Amino acid sequence: MSEGRLRWQCRRGMRELDRLLETYLDRCYAAAPDGEKAAFEAVLALSDPELVDYLLKRQRPAESSIAGVIERILEQDIATG
Repeated sequence: MSEGRLRWQCRRGMRELDRLLETYLDRCYAAAPDGEKAAFEAVLALSDPELVDYLLKRQRPAESSIAGVIERILEQDIATG
């Protein structure tokens, strides 16, 4: 998927979600292995309520690849402070 399309899909209409997703896209996506890239694209396909629950750690994704990307997204947020 093109970076422009990914960036557009990162725009969720919630500033906090947008920032988390775009930070991962900017810092991690290009160097990520293909499996992680596919998992990030799967994360972008999630509904906003699901995504919020995962990012706020209210729930954990059943699929381990998605859970791994959620963890990387949160790690980037901690790193940016």
